[in-house]
Amino acid sequence: MLTRATGPSLKPGLAQAMDDPTLELFDQNGTSLATNDNWKDAPNRAEIEATGIAPKNDAESAILMSVPPTPYTAIVRGKNNTTGIALVEVYNVP
Repeated sequence: MLTRATGPSLKPGLAQAMDDPTLELFDQNGTSLATNDNWKDAPNRAEIEATGIAPKNDAESAILMSVPPTPYTAIVRGKNNTTGIALVEVYNVP
């Protein structure tokens, strides 16, 4: 599963887009599974790139991991408590 949080790539069409989104993924019990800020800093960056759907902007976030089919929660926050509009997308990748 690839979960990504985009913000900067939504500009200029969306002026209120978040400049630097951070992403955290939780399981159904509220346990944090992974966090990411700046997807290119992820330890599995090459795998994220290989999906063909990596974020377009370096400041955007992505988490790629294998998970069982249960409910999850993704939380996006602006780095350093900034605000703005972000888009969260979840992809089922082989």
